[in-house]
Amino acid sequence: MPKKYVIILIMLLLPTLLWAWPGEVIRVTDGDTIVVLNEDREQVRIRLYGIDTPESRQPFGSKATRYVRDIAALEIVEIDEKYLDRYGRTIATVFLPDGTNLNEELVRVGLAWVYTRYCDEQPMCSRWDKLQQEARENKVGLWADKEPVPPWEWRRRR
Repeated sequence: MPKKYVIILIMLLLPTLLWAWPGEVIRVTDGDTIVVLNEDREQVRIRLYGIDTPESRQPFGSKATRYVRDIAALEIVEIDEKYLDRYGRTIATVFLPDGTNLNEELVRVGLAWVYTRYCDEQPMCSRWDKLQQEARENKVGLWADKEPVPPWEWRRRR
């Protein structure tokens, strides 16, 4: 990677990582929820910001969970905390040790929808919308399904 791109990447990530805190992923509950141990060895339930993965009984639900488990389990990740939701979960963007944004990666590989109702940080959410459109056009992951049902609709039907 050319030096100027590395510098740009660092400049983009630095503000986020300055406020982020480290945690060890000790459990993957589902594709968009993990449990980490913070520096005080307390368990913190993290819900990935701005995305929604298929439910476990929904097509691609177990695949999303397995994917997160494969790339994040037992890793030390950086948690960019946004807020606590009404269930007490920490809503956050999660960065893997190599700097990969886990939330974004799930959209890129077609295992998550951008949850536009809750994704309002720009330009990040716009970038995720473009990645989702590319995944859809290329029929990647859940977009290979003829009529994928967003999890929020699937939950409402149940």
